[in-house]
Amino acid sequence: MTSELASIIDFIRYGASRFSAAGLTFGHSHDNPIDEATHLVLASLHLPPDIPPAYGAGKLTAEERARVLALIERRITERLPVAYLVGETWFAGLKFKSDRRALVPRSPIAELIESGFAPWLDGHHVERALDLCTGSGCIGIAMAEYNPHWQVDIVDISEDALSLARENVAFQHVGERVEVVKSDLFSGLKDRKYDVIVSNPPYVTEDEYAALPGEYSHEPKLGLTSGDDGLDICVRILDEAADHLTEEGLLIVEVGESEHALSALLPDVPFVWIEFKVGQMGVFAIERRELIEHARAIHAAAEERRSR
Repeated sequence: MTSELASIIDFIRYGASRFSAAGLTFGHSHDNPIDEATHLVLASLHLPPDIPPAYGAGKLTAEERARVLALIERRITERLPVAYLVGETWFAGLKFKSDRRALVPRSPIAELIESGFAPWLDGHHVERALDLCTGSGCIGIAMAEYNPHWQVDIVDISEDALSLARENVAFQHVGERVEVVKSDLFSGLKDRKYDVIVSNPPYVTEDEYAALPGEYSHEPKLGLTSGDDGLDICVRILDEAADHLTEEGLLIVEVGESEHALSALLPDVPFVWIEFKVGQMGVFAIERRELIEHARAIHAAAEERRSR
């Protein structure tokens, strides 16, 4: 049957049909089988995602056909995310290397970066920025690409993730403005201060992790889970961030489905939940002065977790 497939469009359609029939989960940059198949086919042919539609009629060589079909079968049988199969993905309009050393880039923070963090940084002078829990480096590198005057530190505790982040720094040619730092959150940053700190830390609960589809089992658990309510890392960040923010500094953190647990844990802290094009996505913004104002409650929550 596959001998009847000839063009790029043929293989995208075939892949999408196979993915739908197999009941795959789409949560790594894509939310539907057509986009998933498009990513797989175009990346395996070394073509950009914005290729003009006319090229869809282009025919594959025998070698290309075999490679694409093999990847489609692996996506189905191994439940591997496409980004890992083809070794690349896109974030904030930029291409990044992607493999099992770090999570597949997929944060809604990409929308903030592309919009210049408006209105959150309107009127703010930014010289230094921090991407905390950077993983592949996508958020920090994208911040540097979109803001050429920023100096950006990208931080993670995982040496595997940082090795991938370093490759992406070199790949995007931002080495002069992006420093890769190994650190357990802020512990390795000493007295460095930032005008904006952005973090997409682990925030999946243990129960949620146990119920995740097979695609997520290929990603490092360290980058996903954060205690029984998903907030262990986030509360540490809230407790320590003020010491590393400039006077008018801003903290932006993604906590996903743990948004409601955080609001219940710290009901008096004035988190501003950011609206995206598709609605709220569990990302909050908070200023340094507000962290200081509510430092006692935040520190008490952090201490309670440390004592467990």
